[in-house]
Amino acid sequence: MKWGRLCCLCLLIGCLLACHSGSNHSEETGEENDLPQIIDRGELVVLTVNGSTSYFNYRGEPMGFQYELAQQFAASLGVKLKLKVVKNTEELVRQLLNGEGDLIAYNLPVTNALKDSVIYCGEANITHQVVVQRKGKDALKNVTQLVGKEVYVQPGKYQERLINLDKELGGGIQIHTIAADSISAEELISWVAEGKIDYTVSTDELAKINRTYYPNLNIGLAISFDQRASWAVRKSSPLLAQAADKWHKENISSPEFKASAKRYFELDKHVPHGTILSLKDGRISHFDQLFRTYAKEIGWDWRLLASLAYVESNFDPKAVSWAGAKGLMQLMPATARSFGVPAGKEQDPEESVKAAVKYIAALQQSFGKVKDKDEQVKFVLAAYNAGVGHVTDAMALSEKYGRSSTVWEHHVAHYMLLKSNEEFYQDPVCKNGYFRGTETYNFVKRVIALADDYRKKIK
Repeated sequence: MKWGRLCCLCLLIGCLLACHSGSNHSEETGEENDLPQIIDRGELVVLTVNGSTSYFNYRGEPMGFQYELAQQFAASLGVKLKLKVVKNTEELVRQLLNGEGDLIAYNLPVTNALKDSVIYCGEANITHQVVVQRKGKDALKNVTQLVGKEVYVQPGKYQERLINLDKELGGGIQIHTIAADSISAEELISWVAEGKIDYTVSTDELAKINRTYYPNLNIGLAISFDQRASWAVRKSSPLLAQAADKWHKENISSPEFKASAKRYFELDKHVPHGTILSLKDGRISHFDQLFRTYAKEIGWDWRLLASLAYVESNFDPKAVSWAGAKGLMQLMPATARSFGVPAGKEQDPEESVKAAVKYIAALQQSFGKVKDKDEQVKFVLAAYNAGVGHVTDAMALSEKYGRSSTVWEHHVAHYMLLKSNEEFYQDPVCKNGYFRGTETYNFVKRVIALADDYRKKIK
């Protein structure tokens, strides 16, 4: 099945090959850039794109499955990793062929056109499209059961596959196309999990990631042929390709490789929450005095600070998140160091609260243009959850498309939700790329609602 983007990619390859006359940048300049040269210079230049599995910035720190694998591969070669993030797969191939990178660390589709210009290497990843539905006895078991069902998708490859499948089945699938500027693919998946809709479609890789957020999802029904994809290097880098093949083969069972795979595709991303103390006794947690003491430094109601801690860690000072955030206030390691947490003290309750309050104070300054204090709290909470960059991206998008950049609900929050849509995270006003905005949107709502509840019940 040929999707629009894949066709464009093939045309791009043809143009590049014609321009290069069967050569590449390294060959034209007489410079080789295979494994020996990479080791000599001590640096591996890796090309990738923003995405839920490839690379993204989370709370100010780089993350992503392909990013972590590239780090591990570079370490195995004894060189440093230099990451270059580009807009799309077409740009990945162009920069690789021009000698602007050594290796594509991304699931690049395996096509005959590309085989003429690159060497595929590393582990072949098999992907296909799946129906995303809820678990239960009524879950669909074969594609024929889609007849008569309502399926919500965005325009593009998912819609195209459903239209073709509908023709193959003789009609009957009720396809609802949702504009990409109104909702993201990941938000559609969240709608399925929450029971707002019954079915959507995604790649199995994206579905696996979302299942770590919503365990009630069933993603077992495939509706497309398998598509192979893997890393790639130039034809002039056969030794680098061999090294990548060897590394993948030897390390696919290593603790580091398994830990990365588990982090993104298996670990439950939600903190289990339960009641710690009885609100009727006027206490929220064992750490109320810390919240009362330090909330004054940022002008917050202590119950708001307590609600932030509850949503972050369930008042568990020993909590460690899937991303590596630690302690009562779930600070990322770099953030904890920046705001004075001594090494080894990340799980000390007072150190965690002290540093979190300093961080919140810095965020208040970052969002000083938001004059309304209640609104500013929402921006601060969003940045606490996502990192400042993703919130300022959403503010820029909101302003660009005619909404307010200082009002959260229905304005900046709308574009935060769309930050996982390629159309928006690749917009020129966005500087921080892909982000799963659904979680941040829900995070802000939950903290605010819980704080309101605490205020009603505790004076």
